[in-house]
Amino acid sequence: MDLYSYFRSSASFRVRIALALKGLAYDYKPVHLVKSEQLKPPYAALSATGLVPLLVDDGHAIGQSLAIIEYLDETHPQPPLLPVDALGRARVRGLALDIACEIHPLDNLRVLRYLVRELGVSEEAKDTWYRHWVETGLAAVEAQLAGDARTGRFCHGDSPTLADCVLVPQIFNAQRYDCRLDAVPTVMRVFGACMQLPAFVDSQPDRCPDAA
Repeated sequence: MDLYSYFRSSASFRVRIALALKGLAYDYKPVHLVKSEQLKPPYAALSATGLVPLLVDDGHAIGQSLAIIEYLDETHPQPPLLPVDALGRARVRGLALDIACEIHPLDNLRVLRYLVRELGVSEEAKDTWYRHWVETGLAAVEAQLAGDARTGRFCHGDSPTLADCVLVPQIFNAQRYDCRLDAVPTVMRVFGACMQLPAFVDSQPDRCPDAA
């Protein structure tokens, strides 16, 4: 398998964690987002969206981090990243989507660039925007984790799931932008549990071949 990734891409980070949890080998293919390599050949010929990550398995290209992780879970079932019961799977997917769809799209690189370059927003205002949406979104995740008996050592029970693969990269980004995290103690407890596992530690941005 080939994984097209950028070291600071939180979506790519999710997939690196999932691959590591499953012990799957892959070739790391760097795509430098700041240099806009995602919009140029040869990568543009692989990805119609111009986004990372992209997983190529046996010649088949798969985009979107959550779709990639579910594909990996179906083709390499152990260890599972989704619960066996329908309600559990719905909860884990819901937590993952609360981050991947409600927080991340408002704060990814192309949105932040548009705010500054096209709308003339100052760097200070851009960072305020970022922190607002991250802190608001994580508060919603905190409410779900803290108020549900199914929360264990990790987001759902005592083994990492898809939700943890999505949560950890968001916390890394929140820390980069000095977001206030004292109001989300359950989120941070789960984050701490994840960061005790080699799969999360070894997948973090500064361990990537293209880390600057």
